[in-house]
Amino acid sequence: MTSAEGLEVRTAAGAVRGRAEDGLVVFRGIPFAEPPVGAARFQAPRPVRGWEGTREAYAFGPPPPQEHAFGDRAVAPPTPTGDDWLTVNVWTPATDPAARRPVMVWIYGGAYKLGHAGNPGYDTQHLARAGDVVVVTLNYRVGIEGFALLEGAPANRGLLDQVAALEWVRDNITAFGGDPGQVTVFGESAGAGSVASLLAMPAARGLFGRAVAQSVPGTYFSAELARDIAVELAKEAGQTATAAALSAVDPRELPSAGERLGPRMREFGDRWGQAAPTLTPFAPVVDGEVLPCTPWEALAAGAGRDVELLVGHNRDEYRLFLALGERLGKITEEQAVAALRTFAPGPDGERSYREAFPDATPSELYERVQTDWLFNVPSLRLAEAQTAGGGRAHLYELTWSAPAFGGALGACHALDVPLLFGTYDADLGALMFAGTGVPDEARALTTRFQSAWTGFARTGDPGWPAFDRVGRATQVLDVTPEVRPYPEEVARRLWEGYDFAALPLLK
Repeated sequence: MTSAEGLEVRTAAGAVRGRAEDGLVVFRGIPFAEPPVGAARFQAPRPVRGWEGTREAYAFGPPPPQEHAFGDRAVAPPTPTGDDWLTVNVWTPATDPAARRPVMVWIYGGAYKLGHAGNPGYDTQHLARAGDVVVVTLNYRVGIEGFALLEGAPANRGLLDQVAALEWVRDNITAFGGDPGQVTVFGESAGAGSVASLLAMPAARGLFGRAVAQSVPGTYFSAELARDIAVELAKEAGQTATAAALSAVDPRELPSAGERLGPRMREFGDRWGQAAPTLTPFAPVVDGEVLPCTPWEALAAGAGRDVELLVGHNRDEYRLFLALGERLGKITEEQAVAALRTFAPGPDGERSYREAFPDATPSELYERVQTDWLFNVPSLRLAEAQTAGGGRAHLYELTWSAPAFGGALGACHALDVPLLFGTYDADLGALMFAGTGVPDEARALTTRFQSAWTGFARTGDPGWPAFDRVGRATQVLDVTPEVRPYPEEVARRLWEGYDFAALPLLK
């Protein structure tokens, strides 16, 4: 039920009032679960209690506790603060229950240790307006609160938060003018890893019919590895790796344990293997229950057969991390050798990469192998697994270069976010467009991104042919977009036969 002005909506828990903003009605900070504190801390999300009267939904809810660094880059602490971390936000063209518009649910990235829906870089107003769709964003627990594998707590609590938010969408979105039978989840980086996880999770089945995964990370932890990392995280907090012990630490203080452990992870390379150099002690855990297996295994077995998938990556993903660490062009031969021996597939991986890219510098080899291992090949493999399991997938690659620093960033990680949302001056967009203004090419790409993503949400067709294992049709997004066979054929061949299994504990 809506008011005459269309600003008041009744949800299952109670009435909320939004605001009219430039042709949209926007609701912020609506709880979809109880605050996960006190007895609810480190537990699965609990249904939100109802409220009397009308709740003003004008401001974003407080972000979950999180780290304040991304690689070597400090991140300003988000505000406001509070315990009501689990909230959703809705942008809708109109709150007419009969409208039944497609619904798009955004899941943010941030290495599973930071991020929040109130980040200005995720302002979805342009997307909602351009596509005439309802857009929902949500907060989920990150870091130790959401992903550390602790005794006395379910695994993957951050993913369970996402499922609870999708259940809220199912039960409430009609009142906001959305169609609960036409829901698309979309996310980037750790958000794309979350989307891939949701495709494999029994608890998420039936909550969405389409999925967009932008730059899927290949990092999933085995339970054994996750437990070992949790022990070290707990040591940094002066505790044992149990929910009961860590509940004694203020949730706003606990992220500092991850901040201390991250830079030290290389010390554990003999136990943590490929996970150690990532400096990120969090990832979805293949625990056999919440997440029964990796997304690639699940999709190949048919788990996504009833879900349409749009997946892709950026050409130069890892370059962002080199830039943030001020290491562009500064990688030594020794560092390149270490990266190739750690990440390149097969016993002769280093030699294979050098033969495949004979003119590459140490920096280029270092970047190339980590781009392939961390994002590009996992994203390609998701499309391959989906089609192998009888489902439908569309594949893309972004090759347009960010204009800042004379184009030195290339088509780096996260460039697709400001292009999709049109938020060129917010968050990482401010870095990628620094001092350049917004070229017409970027605005044209934004139009194309928004048209393809919302078209996919509406019909399952982003505007180019579906992917198959023979033709490998890929939409290349650049100044002049084109559809062609998968562009990174050299890398694809290098990784043939490689299994992106859950990362193991080595000893």
